[in-house]
Amino acid sequence: MPDHFFPDLHSLAKHLRMELQAKKSVLIYAYNGTGKTRLSTEFKNLGKVASAESEEAQQDTLYFNAFTEDLFYWDNDLANDRERVLKINKDSRFFAGLSELEMDNRIRPLLNRYADFDFKIDTTEWEVSFSRELETDSVATMVEDIKVSRGEENIFIWCFFLAIVQLALDGAEAYQWVDYIYIDDPISSLDENNAVMVAHHLAQMLRDAPQRLRLVVSSHHVLFFNVLCNEMKKPRKYFLTRVRNVNGHLGFAVRETDSTPFLYHLASLVELHEADKSRALYTHHFNMLRRVMEQTACFFGYEKWDECIKPEPDDPSGTVYKRVIDLMSHGDYSLYEPREMMPENKDHLGQVLRQFIARHPFSPTLFPPEATSGAGDEAQKAV
Repeated sequence: MPDHFFPDLHSLAKHLRMELQAKKSVLIYAYNGTGKTRLSTEFKNLGKVASAESEEAQQDTLYFNAFTEDLFYWDNDLANDRERVLKINKDSRFFAGLSELEMDNRIRPLLNRYADFDFKIDTTEWEVSFSRELETDSVATMVEDIKVSRGEENIFIWCFFLAIVQLALDGAEAYQWVDYIYIDDPISSLDENNAVMVAHHLAQMLRDAPQRLRLVVSSHHVLFFNVLCNEMKKPRKYFLTRVRNVNGHLGFAVRETDSTPFLYHLASLVELHEADKSRALYTHHFNMLRRVMEQTACFFGYEKWDECIKPEPDDPSGTVYKRVIDLMSHGDYSLYEPREMMPENKDHLGQVLRQFIARHPFSPTLFPPEATSGAGDEAQKAV
C-alpha cells in the first residue's frame, strides 16, 4: 500500500475519523517529534460542537496525552516540606462525576498491578495524597504525604485514566458523551516490563468494548506498539512519518504496517533504502543509518557499531566509512529542514547502506531485487 500524504494534521485527523467509521481501532507508530500529541489534539478538537444550552462545548473524545498529565500538578508544601499533595484541575471534564463514582476504589485495583504505594483522593480540596508502607527492623510503618517518583506519578495518572475508560465502557452516565478514546504515548516513564503489562492490560480492557466506541492509540515505543498489534482485534496499523511530497511540500504520510515493517530500525532501513534508490538523500540520513547500525550491533553482540561495516579493498586502515559516518552524523541536522547531501556523500552513504543490507540477513522482501543483487551469498556468509 503506498503512502497517503496529508498536508497537515487537521486533514490527517479527519481521515482517521473516516477510517473509524469502518474500523473499531487504529494503532499509529511514529517517531518522537513527528506530531503525535498534536494529532491527538486535532482529533479531539474535531469532535467539539458548540452547545446552545450551555457555554461549554460538547465533545466526543476521551483522550490521554501530555495535556492529560498537566491536569495534575504538585503542591510540595515549600513552607513546611511535609504535606506534599498532587493537585487536580477540577474544571476539566476529565473528572466529571469524580466525587460520586468512588474513584479511589476503581483506581486502586488497577494501581496495585504496577505500584506499591497507596493514595487518597480529597474531592473537597481536589487533591491526592500518597503513602507507602516501609519496614524498619521488622516493624512496618505507614509514611504519609510522600512525593512519589515521576514514573510512579505517571502510572497513577494512567490508572486514573483507565478507571475512567472503564466507566465509559460500562456506560456510566457521567461519560455517555464518549464516542472515541484516543491514547497517545502513555508509557514515557515506564520500564520494558511495565510497557508490556500496560499494553496487555489495555488490550484486554478494550477487546470487548461496546460497538459504539472507537479507539486510537499512538506511540513511539516499539514494544508497546507490538504488543497492541498482536492482542487487539484486527486494528488498522499505521506507520506515520513527516515527509515532503513530490511537489516539495512538507506534510505527513501514513502507510499500513502490513506492507511496511513498523519496528523502528527496520522502518528506518526501508526509508533509507527508498531514499538511496531515488537519490533523495539528505544530511539527516547519516544519523538514521548510524542508529540502525547501533541497534544491529547490539543484536549481534558486536562491541562497536562500526563492526557492521566491511572495509573496501582500497581502504587498508578500514576506517574510511566510519570516519564519514562519524563526521556526518555528529552535525545538527534537522528532519524538518532537510539539507541535500553533496553527490560524493550520497555515494558514500549508498555504498555503506547497500553493503550493510547485503551482509546482514534481513528479509529480502523488504527491498527491491535490484538493490540486493548478490545479497544472498553475502547474507549467508554473515550468518
